[in-house]
Order: sequence, then structure tokens, then C-alpha cells
Amino acid sequence: MQIFLYDTTLRDGTQREGLSLSAEDKLKIAYLLDELGVHYIEGGWPGSNPKDAEFFQRIRETPLRQAKVAAFGSTRHAGGSCEGDANIRALVDAQTPVVTLVGKSSVLHVERVLETTLEENLAMIADSVAYFKAMGKEVVYDAEHFFDGYKLDPAYTLRTLEAAAGAGADVLVLCDTNGGSLPNEVSNIVRDVRTHVSHNVQIGIHTHNDGALAVANAMAAVQEGAAQVQGTINGYGERCGNMDLIPLIANLQLKLGHQCVSAEQLARLSELAHVVAAVANLNPDAHAPYVGRSAFAHKGGIHVAAIAKVEHSYQHIDPTLVGNQKRVVVSELSGRGNVKMRADELGLDVHGNERAVLQQIKERESKGFQFEAAEGSFEMLVRRNAEDYQPPFELLDFTVTVEKRGDREITSLATVKVRVGDELMHTAAEGDGPVNALDAAIRKALLPHYPELAEVRLVDYKVRIIDEHRGTAATPRVLIESARGDERWSTIGASPNIIEASYQALWDSLELPLLRARESGVGSRESGVGSQESVAAHA
Repeated sequence: MQIFLYDTTLRDGTQREGLSLSAEDKLKIAYLLDELGVHYIEGGWPGSNPKDAEFFQRIRETPLRQAKVAAFGSTRHAGGSCEGDANIRALVDAQTPVVTLVGKSSVLHVERVLETTLEENLAMIADSVAYFKAMGKEVVYDAEHFFDGYKLDPAYTLRTLEAAAGAGADVLVLCDTNGGSLPNEVSNIVRDVRTHVSHNVQIGIHTHNDGALAVANAMAAVQEGAAQVQGTINGYGERCGNMDLIPLIANLQLKLGHQCVSAEQLARLSELAHVVAAVANLNPDAHAPYVGRSAFAHKGGIHVAAIAKVEHSYQHIDPTLVGNQKRVVVSELSGRGNVKMRADELGLDVHGNERAVLQQIKERESKGFQFEAAEGSFEMLVRRNAEDYQPPFELLDFTVTVEKRGDREITSLATVKVRVGDELMHTAAEGDGPVNALDAAIRKALLPHYPELAEVRLVDYKVRIIDEHRGTAATPRVLIESARGDERWSTIGASPNIIEASYQALWDSLELPLLRARESGVGSRESGVGSQESVAAHA
């Protein structure tokens, strides 16, 4: 069965607290949705703000390849006419092929929110739908609070659908606006709707996630005959969010055999979820089903041992079907198999040192390290346990002072003792803070020997307190993300002293790219260490 996808990220999704999209952002997301194969893209409420009006004007100038653009608005006001209604006029001005009208389905909302009569509400629905059908528009009718209204007065709620269908609506969308319905309730009510409404009218479903059941409720409706599903990318939306189209598409297509998008488009789900998050300036959910970075991550030793033999023994699908990949992470819960498989993924030979590496991981994690978050430091453990390991440098000593005198600004000064080969160097540097000063002093010593480190930069620095109950005596865990070009790697340190924790993470962050470069065989002036061309692609 073909399921038609209706995306409302650009309207309903922006009602999420803390999410705001510019007109340019909306256009970017619209083109991504079009490439994914979404059938309908709701651009916004054209009468509500200038950004939405700009979006509708610009999307006409560069049309989408496949998706239909919908403008969203409410039915005419009580006691008025469509011709004189400003909201209706804004929908006309949007010039979209599809108009989505929202109307009241619940007696409670008609009488106490709209403060009008039940008969006038039916007239508002019918008049508005007929007005746009006369213009040749495709009309989607969103029956707001449908499931709650049905529970109060099923007969009247069904009459609202009949009013829309009788006026020519193409799709009747049943909305669980408050997000509190259960799957069995959705199934029973949709089944009843199908017996009362003409089969010439398509049924749609629009669910919210207030009960953590939005996807389940949407799937229940599809199994009862709903052919259009409304939702947002990553489940963005007001309160607890809208129904997440990402797992919905994967579930319908991979689990139930419905057709939503092509196999090639399905394989772009992970990329799309992350790109939309980036445009929205939100962190992607690492644990999101199907597309999160951890969705197919294996940590437990027994699990890893099993997938080494039969990959699907601990995976419900092949992750590549949705553009994701299997990952093996290492931690104190790991077995030797985790170490071996993760090293293989990084292109490293453990040389039979799995047990030694694993023991070091367990010991360090007991002190606050967390190697699953710092794959660069894991790689350094493997490399340092190799028999032919030769450190490109050694950090021997350091001193960091932070000084505040009178009204002057706080100053930070770091001195370090570093050995490169047979040469011993003492360097000092000031910085904006103690970690910055320490980083500058180390680099000052190393750059004459390894000029390629000039292109390695620290891009993120995070501190987490592990044992909060100890207050200021708690152990900090420092996670550093470094980059060279588009390549990134993470390293970690943990110590009761935050400067020492930073020192540990900095050491790994600077040594790792040098070891990789050395392995690539591109020699450096001093030590055979490689140039800027070495990569950190696996960290």
C-alpha cells in the first residue's frame, strides 16, 4: 500500500520551544524533504508572520521537483464569510496547490473555545472547504482534537467529517492534538470512521507524542486504512513533539511492507535527520531509533561476541538500509572482542594485545575515563601497546599559574618540559585560560619539530563532574574534540585536578595525528612523522 507522507516540520515543528527557522532555513529543509520523497510539505501559516509569507513567495520561484507545497490555516470565522475572512485571503495569496484547513471536531472546543453553535461550526467547515475546491485546490482537512472529541460525542465528531467530505475535501486527517490517545483507541476509532465516511475520501492521521505513542498511534491508523501520515523530522513540535517521520517511514517500509519512498531515498534517512538538526541548530539525538549514532552501537561483551559471528543476532535491521552503520564501542563492560572489532574498524592491528588494552580501559574507567566517548584515546591505547610503538614526543613536566592582582585581568601562564628524540625543551606561554596556556606552551615546543600540528585545532572542550556528591573535590572528566580540516577526533582525561585531566586529553589529541601521519609514510623533517595530509577519519 502506498503511504503518502505529509511533513509539517516547517510549521508544527517550529512550535518546539527553542526552535526557530528563518525563511532560508525553511527553503533548505523543503528541498531536502523533496529529495527524500516526501509527498506534501506544509510551508507554514501564511497569515501569521512575514517569514512564512516570504517562504511561499520564494518556493514559487524555485519549485520543488516532486513534493506538493501546502499552506495551512483555519476555517472561516464564525458568523463571517470566506470572501471577507483575512485568514482565508492569506491562504489564497500563498498560491499553493494544496490548502490544509484546520477545524474543530470536539463539542468542547466548539462551544467553549470558539463559543459558537454546533451547526455554525459545521457550516464553517463546509463553506471553507467548498471555497477552495471551487478554486481547483487540493484540500486537506485537519480535524483538530478528533480523538478527544470522539470520546465526548462520537456522533457530532463524525458529522464534522461528513461536512468536510460533502464539501469536497480530498483528505480527512484525524488529529490526536493533545497526544493522549492509545493505539487500541486509535485503531477502533479509525475503523469506525471508515464505516461512516465515503471510501472515496482518503483518511490521514496526525499524532502528537505526549504519551510517547505518536509513532505507534500513527502505525495503528495506517493498519486500519489511513493512507496519509502527517509528522515532522526528528519529531520536532510543541510540548513533547509531533510524530517523528523518520522511524515511521522505516517501520512502515521495512516492517510492514508499505511503500513510502524508494530504497535509495530510505538510505538517506540518517543523513536527513542530522542535516535538519544542523539547520535547526539542535544537537542530533545520538539514541534516536534507526538514525542515531548509537542506534546500532554495541557495548556489552556478549553482544559484540555474538555480532562478530552473526551480525543480525543483536540488530533488528541492516543499518545500511537507513544510511546508518554498526559501531562497536569499548568500555569497562567490554570484552576482548570489543577491542579487536573496534581496532579492526580503525584499521589497527592489536597484535594480540586485546587483554592488555582491555585491562587498561577497565582501570582507567574506574578512575573516571569514558572511552566510548573518546575513540581517539582508545586508538592511542592500542597504538601505545604495540611492540614497535615509538612516541613522537614526551611531555615530562608542566606548571600552570593563574594570577589575579588588584583590578587587573586574570592571567594564565604555563611552562612545560618536552622531549623530542634526544632534545629536551622548556617552553612557556600565556593563554586566555589555564588550558589554553598549556596548549600554547606544548605547541610552542612541538611546532619546530612537527609544523603540521599548526593545522590541528581544538574545536570543543567539555567538562563533566563525575562524583557530584563530593562538591568541589569531585573528579572532572575532560573531553577534547580536535580537528584538521573536516576531520575530527575526541580524546579524554580524568583526574581530581582539572588541569591534569586537560593535560591528558591534550597529549592524546596532539600525538594521535602524528602517529597516523607516520603510519602513512609521508616523512617529516625531524622524525619521519607525516605532513598535513594525514587524517583522523576514524577517531
